[in-house]
Amino acid sequence: MQKKILGLIVLQWFIFIIGNAAPVTYKEAAPAGSLKGVVTDDATGLPLPEATISFPDLKIDVTADKNGVYFIRSLPNGRYTVSVSFVGYRSFVGVVVINGETTQDFKLKVSVVENDAVVVTGVSASTQLKHMPTHISVLSQKELQQSSGTGLLDAVAKVPGVAIITTGPAIAKPSIRGLGYNRVVTLNDGVRQEGQQWGDEHGIEIDEYSAQKIEVLRGPASLMYGSDAIGGVLNILTNVPVPENTVKANLSGSLNNNNNMQGGYANVAGNINGFNWNAYGSVKGAGDYNNKYDGNVLNSRFKEKNVGGYLGLNKQWGYTHLVISNFDQHLGLVEGERDDEGHFILDGYEPGSKQTNSKSPLIPNQRIQHFKIALDNNFTFDNGSRITALVGFQRNQRKEFGDVANPNDPEAYFDLKTINYSAAYHWPVMNGWKTSFGVNGMSQQNSNRADEALIPDYRLFDIGVYGYTSKTVNRTTISGGLRFDNRNISSKLTYEDGEEKFQPFTRSLSSVSGSIGLAHDFNEHITLKANASKGFRAPNMAELAANGVHEGTFRYEIGNRELKSEDSYSFDLGLDVNTQHVSLNVSPYINHINNYIYYQKLQNSAGADSSIGDLYVYKFTQQSANLYGVEATLDIHPHPLDWLHFENSFSWTRGVFTNAVDGSDNLPLIAPLRLLTELRAEFPSQLKAFRNFYAKAEMDNVGAQNQYFSGYGTETATPAYTLFNAGIGSDIYWGGTKRATVILAINNIGDVAYQQHLSRLKYAPENPVTGRTGVFNMGRNFTARLILPFAWKIK
Repeated sequence: MQKKILGLIVLQWFIFIIGNAAPVTYKEAAPAGSLKGVVTDDATGLPLPEATISFPDLKIDVTADKNGVYFIRSLPNGRYTVSVSFVGYRSFVGVVVINGETTQDFKLKVSVVENDAVVVTGVSASTQLKHMPTHISVLSQKELQQSSGTGLLDAVAKVPGVAIITTGPAIAKPSIRGLGYNRVVTLNDGVRQEGQQWGDEHGIEIDEYSAQKIEVLRGPASLMYGSDAIGGVLNILTNVPVPENTVKANLSGSLNNNNNMQGGYANVAGNINGFNWNAYGSVKGAGDYNNKYDGNVLNSRFKEKNVGGYLGLNKQWGYTHLVISNFDQHLGLVEGERDDEGHFILDGYEPGSKQTNSKSPLIPNQRIQHFKIALDNNFTFDNGSRITALVGFQRNQRKEFGDVANPNDPEAYFDLKTINYSAAYHWPVMNGWKTSFGVNGMSQQNSNRADEALIPDYRLFDIGVYGYTSKTVNRTTISGGLRFDNRNISSKLTYEDGEEKFQPFTRSLSSVSGSIGLAHDFNEHITLKANASKGFRAPNMAELAANGVHEGTFRYEIGNRELKSEDSYSFDLGLDVNTQHVSLNVSPYINHINNYIYYQKLQNSAGADSSIGDLYVYKFTQQSANLYGVEATLDIHPHPLDWLHFENSFSWTRGVFTNAVDGSDNLPLIAPLRLLTELRAEFPSQLKAFRNFYAKAEMDNVGAQNQYFSGYGTETATPAYTLFNAGIGSDIYWGGTKRATVILAINNIGDVAYQQHLSRLKYAPENPVTGRTGVFNMGRNFTARLILPFAWKIK
């Protein structure tokens, strides 16, 4: 199946490229569209050399020359959102009408903060961020490079309302506004990432080095993405075309001293007369991390590699891109067992052996291989309408090894194959209305290929149709739409150790989603937003049919075939204030979920807790729940001290059951209150050789979590803690050309011993010497990163 789908996608792409080698007939009659102009300083009129002009919907970027002059050829006629940016200036975001040979000059104003951007998440076409009624945060490549954690999600976790559920430094998954696992959709280059999201020890399969930009949508987003997006969406972009007639390359390396993590990345990207490509590769390896309470945390080591890229063609008719990636991660699993002297122990591990400083995982460990190929297309027509279409194939292989006597034989092996598809027709703008209709979904097949089977083999097919529209009237933008989904999931007869374990069954689930929202500009400084939405999540196969021990949870899980879909009803408000001295955002929200799925302990006929062996038995059930909270950011940048920033972000989420469960009405996995404060100095162009220089000091205040889910002893309280971090970095210029980027950072300067509330290692066994339960998070960590850029202009 995999080879057939791979061959079909590649064949379609090559046929399409060959078929478009000559001009398309219906386009020959239309004059070629083009755009030219100059980018200047609004106050002085001086040119802004190397300013970037971007068309997100067309995936086109160009760079102005030393005189600020730019030229884009072979553009389709129509109305398009354009972004013009230059370091130290406020980006221009607006609409440009292309009609044959078009001229448009841009004047940018000096600004110490970037308060606007173009986003593609949660909408059918790129949209100015300030006109979005939903809450979206954008992490640029520069912000990702300056992150000093051990993985991609460490940078995302600093977005207000976002936390990460972790099992050591290599396993992390996002939680948005108290909802994680299958309640958050992760996209990678437009393809919905499908692994085994339901598992506690299953992270996302994307490496940190390849990400160029991340958009984080907070709140229900089922309108565009179907089931599972009731918490939000994480959209990771790794293949962004470079400017036309340019070839760029990067070499980078990074080091973490705490766990001796070493990583490297290389890529080369080009764009020659519309034919564009990117090829990249990365490797990363780490030993055991340490903290002052646990010392070296045995088997927290990991190794990871990733290769990928894309081939694309951008012409007047639109674009087609063939995207490929192959992610391979091998990581240890921390069990936390200790001897009477408090030293970590593992079967087959000999303290003091060569294994002590190795980066090769011990038993137990898991290996994840995730292959993806996708064909992404955008076809434009003379009337300004567009058709977008995407088809992709993924194969996620997850092997879990736990037998020391047979270290190469997986005890569990999940083999998940997914076909993703989407297509949408975007009407030409009529009387200010931007309207799209589309269809998307996936076909999925999961197989157990080892003796142990926690969930059955199954097939899944879902399809959703939607309509989305928006209109701007004076200073108010109104947007919304409706969606209908149907998901069919069929469990197959499945055996374990030669005995029947799962009987076949079929469930068909349908739901209607919708949203309506507005964004109103009172003036150029103040914007008010409001959004009401209804989303849904279909139960996953683990919730419907699990039968076994979920690794690391110390419970025996039983699925429930009668589960209904979760229905989410959410209301959000937002206030944005941007002045010369202050930038402020406040975003309160409330989210009511019908049929929230959780597990409860089963009782036997005698009224006592049911157990299998030494493990209690839990079964999935559901009831109503409410989540509410507030997120806020405040950036004080007093003029004329434009280089100084005092940035603060605050988030608080409360989650409760309608009826208490085993004496607790608190939802599980709710991150505590958090206040992140940063004092930052930035000098974009004041220093000749050191441009974009920055230095920052950060205080991360995390409150105590005393409102935890205590039912069945699931969670315990987590004390408050404060971490101090710092960083410094700069682009190095020589001869007027950027030669390198150097970034230095230190996390947890005070070497504080702490446990995150969402860390699963918090529930590891007790240390018999100290009496402390669980494993603590990473101690002091120094990070160094060097990036060497190369660029060539092709005439």
